[in-house]
Amino acid sequence: MNIENNTELTHALIVDDEPDIRELLEITLSRMGINCDSAANIKQARKFLANNNYHLCLTDLRLPDGDGIELVSHIQKEYSQTPVAVFTAHGNMDIAISAMKAGAFDFISKPVNLSSLRKLINTALSLQEAKPQQDQSPVMLGEAENIVSLRNTIAKVARSQAPVFINGESGTGKEVAARAIHYQGGRRGGPFIPVNCGAIPRELMESEFFGHKKGSFTGAHADKIGLFQAAEGGTLFLDEVADLPLDMQVKLLRAIQEKAIRPIGSEHEISVDIRILSATHKNLNQEITLEKFRSDLFYRINVIQIDTPPLREHKEDIPLLTQYFINKFSKNIDVKPPNLSGHALSSLMSYSFPGNVRELENILERAFTLCDENIIQLEDLQLPHEVKDLTLRNHNTLEDVESLDDYLEDIERDIIIKTLEKARWNKTAAAKLLGLSFRSFRYRI
Repeated sequence: MNIENNTELTHALIVDDEPDIRELLEITLSRMGINCDSAANIKQARKFLANNNYHLCLTDLRLPDGDGIELVSHIQKEYSQTPVAVFTAHGNMDIAISAMKAGAFDFISKPVNLSSLRKLINTALSLQEAKPQQDQSPVMLGEAENIVSLRNTIAKVARSQAPVFINGESGTGKEVAARAIHYQGGRRGGPFIPVNCGAIPRELMESEFFGHKKGSFTGAHADKIGLFQAAEGGTLFLDEVADLPLDMQVKLLRAIQEKAIRPIGSEHEISVDIRILSATHKNLNQEITLEKFRSDLFYRINVIQIDTPPLREHKEDIPLLTQYFINKFSKNIDVKPPNLSGHALSSLMSYSFPGNVRELENILERAFTLCDENIIQLEDLQLPHEVKDLTLRNHNTLEDVESLDDYLEDIERDIIIKTLEKARWNKTAAAKLLGLSFRSFRYRI
């Protein structure tokens, strides 16, 4: 939303006890076509809020009659549609994080950089625009209570610029949630840049994130823009952030704190205007205890945490998700969607889905390809033995087992499959999880 081109009068509230700061902000905003009211303390601010409708509030955190976070909480509770940004002393990130946890839209350090302020205002006011189209903002499908709650949380955090940490098992839709936050927020006009932190070679990581200058190292034949610059004005999604090595975690922490990066070989820092979303399937608290993840970085990226529930905790959504995926596959090749047999559906409902929604999609895509006569049967699903033969789970005595070798092979097969799914089908990683050599693991496969 470009304010200069906005024909509708925009109204902002400025709260600061320093007359010079208020005057500077009033001049800056008026030049953007924004009408301003100014308050010197919380009491005056509350009176203005009670008698006017504001599109934006800018407030200092140190006020004569109270803490600015108190005002942030009041606005969040009583005027939740009004984004509020806070001014903080340079480098005081802890207070900024406390303000964002209380509901602040974003923060800006003093002394105020007017260019950064204008960007912040444009982003905040873009929240007043109409909702994005459905095909841009992916929806977390499902009618279960935990999925409805997740959608509501996404809609709420989308109105903020606070870093969000998305926690959940592999395949639960963490990137879908991240995309929804981006496209429902004020940065939807900017890029959404997803990056799998575990897929970047360690020696290239700094260059990939921050870019480099020509000649800065062997093979640097031209300037390269890093992921932070590529996400300018938008969102950078750090998937599997727990896979970052410790030395890179330090550099990432500084980039987040300073809102600036320094490309390899450059003498100057470059300011960046991005929102950070991150995710992992690992337990970061446990990683911190094992000293594999920095607690100060976790504190910065985990200003707001949301959890994506595993499919086993909303199994009532399996029929809805199944129909969605079948329709999606059919639409891609323009054919009539096949039907799912009752036996096949009941087997899906009985399956534990260690790979969650991603596994359901993969199973259905395979079944869609293999099915005959436009009906997906149980055998087309090719489910693990856990569902295909539930008697394996229900043996009370060995009299029910035709062959002990076959029984043990079935158990071993299930363990290998689940480990491969956990390791995203990386055989080396799966072998490590099972405590086997790669050669031995390959032989067992």
